[in-house]
Amino acid sequence: MSTDNEIKKFMAQKIKEEVSLADIQKLIEEKFKKRMTFLDVRLLASSLDSIDWEQEAAKETAEEEAEKEAAEAEKEEGEGDAPADATGQCVVEISKLVKPGAAAHGSVKFPSGASGNWVLDQTGRLGMEKSEGEPSEDDLKAFQTELQTMFAKSP
Repeated sequence: MSTDNEIKKFMAQKIKEEVSLADIQKLIEEKFKKRMTFLDVRLLASSLDSIDWEQEAAKETAEEEAEKEAAEAEKEEGEGDAPADATGQCVVEISKLVKPGAAAHGSVKFPSGASGNWVLDQTGRLGMEKSEGEPSEDDLKAFQTELQTMFAKSP
């Protein structure tokens, strides 16, 4: 990982903790031995919106879910009950960050275990980016239904 990415992740964490940019500027100098002007810190903070932090979070979430599924599978092997993903739910998240050229975007975890990032462009076209696994037709239908439901609920 490059130093710039480390600094960006550090800044994102501190901003989430509601640390002021002036304090972040000092912390960067202490931790990374890199002197930055306040304007540089502000510009770098504003660029954090364009970074796909959801991809990082999706990887962590996918790893956690894989561990849970493995534990459930081990438990169920002994019991002989329903499959590990008995819920059959499609989990859709809508990002609050603005992505250039997108009307909306977020992540999805399909009932089959596949996952990915979705994007809805300004013309209403829906696309998948950076998917892991191959979603089935039923997965895609469940995703579209869940997405429509979420948009219908939003103000």
